[in-house]
Amino acid sequence: MQLEEVNPAIKGLVVLLSVIFLSLFLTVWTPLLFFIITVLATFAFGKVSFKKWLLVLLPFLLVAFGYLWTSIVFADEEFKIGSKIIAHFWFITVTESTLQNGLSLALRVLGFASLSLLFIFTTDKTELMLSLMQQCKLPPKFAYGILAGYRFLPQMKDEFQTIQNAHRIRGIKRATTLKDRIHQLKRYIIPLLASAIRKAERTALAMESKGFTGAKGRVFYKTTSIKKKDVIFLLSSFLVMAICYYAPKLFHFTF
Repeated sequence: MQLEEVNPAIKGLVVLLSVIFLSLFLTVWTPLLFFIITVLATFAFGKVSFKKWLLVLLPFLLVAFGYLWTSIVFADEEFKIGSKIIAHFWFITVTESTLQNGLSLALRVLGFASLSLLFIFTTDKTELMLSLMQQCKLPPKFAYGILAGYRFLPQMKDEFQTIQNAHRIRGIKRATTLKDRIHQLKRYIIPLLASAIRKAERTALAMESKGFTGAKGRVFYKTTSIKKKDVIFLLSSFLVMAICYYAPKLFHFTF
């Protein structure tokens, strides 16, 4: 079973339930096990580039380190009382309770990040919108609007580069001061907004000319359904949650 073949609505439900599950525990081993299993599942059952995945994960690693650092350095003194001292560096005292709290928060962030990356890298945008309309009963006018807006993002990037090149050709120097940067930003925003409005109007006219009114009960060229593999994926997620919850207790991991 490939993750790309799983119904996006079921996949999103699993991500939502997993986030709620991770939010209930302030331990170290449960989010750590969940993070490891999620990463293994991403590469074992999904066609994901490790280099691209790691590149997107890097900001979350920095956020996780920030949680760990602040939990240790800025912990309340009452939180340290009665806790075993592990290390002491200059004005920083690392106790067992502060380290556990920091690691728990950091691993929870990594768990959320791994779930998000699993969903993003293994889900097609069109399939997601179709699933939301057919399984979750999302109104078509919202779904197609979101999909159309997403399709415009790469074009906005190309237009931004075109405007930059046009300014350079006309001899407009690159801004160096804060005041110049604000004026430069205005020169970029107004043409981009005008172009976005024109694209939105053309898209609306094109959809209306094809008979799209946003009414419910429309017929889809491609249909999505909940299949046996989707149920297996959902049940497997419950099994993973159970393993992450009971394994630390079974092996007496108290930290």
